[in-house]
Amino acid sequence: MSVQDLFHEKQVRQLCALHALNNLFQQNTFEKTELDSICYRLSPENWINPHKSMLGFGNYDINVIIKALESRGFEAIWFDKRKDPNCLNWTNICGFILNIPMDYKISFITLPLKRRHWIAIRSIMGQYYNLDSKLDYPELIGTADDLCKFIREQLKSQDKELFVIVTKEVEQNQNWILDDTN
Repeated sequence: MSVQDLFHEKQVRQLCALHALNNLFQQNTFEKTELDSICYRLSPENWINPHKSMLGFGNYDINVIIKALESRGFEAIWFDKRKDPNCLNWTNICGFILNIPMDYKISFITLPLKRRHWIAIRSIMGQYYNLDSKLDYPELIGTADDLCKFIREQLKSQDKELFVIVTKEVEQNQNWILDDTN
């Protein structure tokens, strides 16, 4: 299987959370209407919904991602960046969602506004891939050791966050981590 054969939604508007979820599951699992519905269930009384963009283009927050994952039997666990990624039990993890800061640009002008971007990472046929919707194609990270290095490098930045995606059963049994004493 080549990189071009992998399921990879590319960035449209501010729908990176939607793309990250679909790229994580390697299929069109969610639609914008479902994520919008989750937003309204989270804040039914708010005229301006705090869980998405005011303009309705997406920009969903982690609460929407968590609820979407829960609707499919999965959990998002915040990874404490003070721990080393070697503590993760790779075999019981479905994938990762990385949240990174992004500059807000219009054409070539960078505005003094900050946005967040969601990126899916997962193993496919024994190799880990960066499934960032802003990439032309998925980017091969490599083995679990390579992924460990990648995660360490990403989490050096204080404003990046990593969420470990597991089944509800794995989360309940805490089988996603090898050693939680660090």
